[in-house]
Amino acid sequence: MSYDRAITVFSPDGHLLQVEYSMEAVRRGSTVVGVQGKDCVVLAVEKRAIAKLQDSRTIRKIANIDDRTVLAFAGLTADARVLINKVRLEAQSYRLTMEDAPSADYLARYLARIQQKYTQQGGVRPFGIATLVAGVNDDDKGVKPYLYQTDPAGTHSRWKAQVIGGRNSKSLREFLEKQYQDLTDEDLTEQKCVRLAVQALLEVVDSGAKTMQLCVVRQGGIKVMLDEKSIQEHVDEIEASMEEEKKPTE
Repeated sequence: MSYDRAITVFSPDGHLLQVEYSMEAVRRGSTVVGVQGKDCVVLAVEKRAIAKLQDSRTIRKIANIDDRTVLAFAGLTADARVLINKVRLEAQSYRLTMEDAPSADYLARYLARIQQKYTQQGGVRPFGIATLVAGVNDDDKGVKPYLYQTDPAGTHSRWKAQVIGGRNSKSLREFLEKQYQDLTDEDLTEQKCVRLAVQALLEVVDSGAKTMQLCVVRQGGIKVMLDEKSIQEHVDEIEASMEEEKKPTE
């Protein structure tokens, strides 16, 4: 029997093969890096090369969900569009019912619930995307932003730093773990978090700032998209320090 024909049938070794295939779709996607600092979250996305005649503004891997929440994804763009619309609708419904903005934790849990539902019903297939969600929560009066991840299986979790998508996500995650070991919360300023995210992406991109997109979520859920010039300044600094390290010491 082919256990990958039906989404709701486990294989004898306990795997849902269609869900694992959807995770492979995420690995084939663009790399997304998320870093949480003491008062910000940075989302950095690899921009793949596009056709010369295509408008680059129509290819976006970072999307606004609500006034205080932002989402970046890796995987199938069409699947992401459908899922983002569902979450936006829920955010508006929450505002209408509760007369308050939904927290990032609530939206991440809702996102994971939708993804999980599509692993347990016949006639559908899992969403081929993983997401990083950045936004503020209500437990600290909506001041500090937090970072969450969801995957095609419907798992949601909070992270200090995470990488999704791309073939090198495991080695990039190890790089971030190594960097985090030597840092305290006070060290994790916005400048340091942006630098960390850019440094991680430089491991997988070739053209510097041209192939990166960066969004910073600050205190209170204020979102800022960094322009190419600002990103290039960080790239130049990192490359200069790497050249300095390579020089032999006298």
